[in-house]
Amino acid sequence: MDKPLCGTKKGVHSADRSSLSIMNGIKGLGLGFSKALLRLHFFSLLLALGSFVWGYNVGVLASVLAHPGFRETIPGYGPYRRDLITAIYYLGTWLSYVFFSRPATDLLGRRYAAMVGMSVLCVGQALQAAASGSVALSLVMFGRVVSGLGTGIVSTSVPLYQSEIAPAKQRGKLVVLNHVGFVAGLASGFWVGYAITFWNNSHGYLGGWRLSVSLSFIPALFFLVGLPFLYESPRWLVEHGRTDEALKALQFYREGSFTPSQIQSELTDIKRNVSAYQATSLKKWTSLFTNPSLFSRLWRAALLHFMAQMCGATAMKYYLPELFRVLGLSPRVSLLAGGIESTLKIGCTVLEMFVIDRVGRRVTMAVGAGIMAFALLINGALPLVYPNNTNRAADYTCVVFIFIYSLGYGMGFGPAAWVYGSEIFPTAARARGLSFAASGGAVGSIIVSQLWPIGIAELGSEIYFFFMAVNLACVPIIFLLYPETKGRPLEDMEVLFGGYESGTPSTTSLLVADERDDGNEEDEENETLDRPLLGDGRGMAR
Repeated sequence: MDKPLCGTKKGVHSADRSSLSIMNGIKGLGLGFSKALLRLHFFSLLLALGSFVWGYNVGVLASVLAHPGFRETIPGYGPYRRDLITAIYYLGTWLSYVFFSRPATDLLGRRYAAMVGMSVLCVGQALQAAASGSVALSLVMFGRVVSGLGTGIVSTSVPLYQSEIAPAKQRGKLVVLNHVGFVAGLASGFWVGYAITFWNNSHGYLGGWRLSVSLSFIPALFFLVGLPFLYESPRWLVEHGRTDEALKALQFYREGSFTPSQIQSELTDIKRNVSAYQATSLKKWTSLFTNPSLFSRLWRAALLHFMAQMCGATAMKYYLPELFRVLGLSPRVSLLAGGIESTLKIGCTVLEMFVIDRVGRRVTMAVGAGIMAFALLINGALPLVYPNNTNRAADYTCVVFIFIYSLGYGMGFGPAAWVYGSEIFPTAARARGLSFAASGGAVGSIIVSQLWPIGIAELGSEIYFFFMAVNLACVPIIFLLYPETKGRPLEDMEVLFGGYESGTPSTTSLLVADERDDGNEEDEENETLDRPLLGDGRGMAR
């Protein structure tokens, strides 16, 4: 039996060279644009509907909280209850990430977990829309928690599925498509809220906010109807001993873009990875904390999700209309500006789809954090120089830089945190790893949703400087602590983080390395296949 070779050009077997020649021949014939590629993008768009519903519910809440009919429905409505309604949703997502999303995605599969999560989310929305009378606040609060529980399952199962069906070189793009769905939903929520302001008769006063909440059922229905037509994730199928089905799923998503031998090689790599982990004690949830390799991934992913919310994103999502009103815009124009800001964010995230697999995860996150820090600096400084809206040009400049902040988030932490967290864990630990990691984002959201309104009330625009400092601190953290993962097969993350056979790259990675050597040396930084790293993560970043 041949000794495993390192991922350099000299170590590639002749069989691998033959496969590479076939692959290059396919590219030369233009067969890269294939049925499989169309299926990948179509079903990723369908899956993005799950995130669309999530984003819609986030975006529409800003207008619901400002709706006079809603304020009258909630007894004793005021800033405290407003902030409580906002924050308690993240208690639901945290509970889901820690206790429910992992069992659902591992036991039911990625597809059916997403269906269960969406159903629970819709129940929560129905409870909120039905709130009335003396129990209105209780129904809204309970509905928010239930919606958070469903969102936690949907927001982990969807990127897991997208990550596990995507080829290595397209994984970033396809998982970012999930975030495109989120920001499209966010924008739709703001636009619906803006449109509802024109329904100003008695029926609109009583039912406008209820209609805006209920409209999320329409994309949810399309999502639930479409999911059964998807194949289950091939990696989940292998983990549950259904290898024949896994091969069919791989063929469905690779046909025309990869040769049969390459598809078989990918299946072999998946089986090897799953078997190696099933032979150990790493199936236990405690292994995320006791195994050095898994823990090095867990704390990085959790910190990344935490930073993605502590950068100020939660406040921008929920309190955006109020921020615009502070800058002198009317309530209706504030909702209009929120819709424009969220729509621009869609374009930024689409642009990120075509960038993240070229420049890498670290660069996009670091550049995005830098852009956000500068935008927050402007929004903190100008109101101090021109207080009480004494200079309209300064106020409008702040509005523009809120848009620029969204550019940084849409091309940085927003999508990249989910891409990174969904790809670094092995198959046997991927669902629970991403779930625990995402709980860090829920904690960050709870902190920001409480900190921001207090900071605005006590410090005014100076609170922006705190979040500016957070973003600046994120830049060196990203480059010092996070290894680059772009273009690397899921089964090769052991090379970066250590594991059961961290010195043995997969067959897929050998082909990728040889192709890279035969072309130009455009990605020297990611060339670590022959440089195994320690399980505790030391030496990851240069």
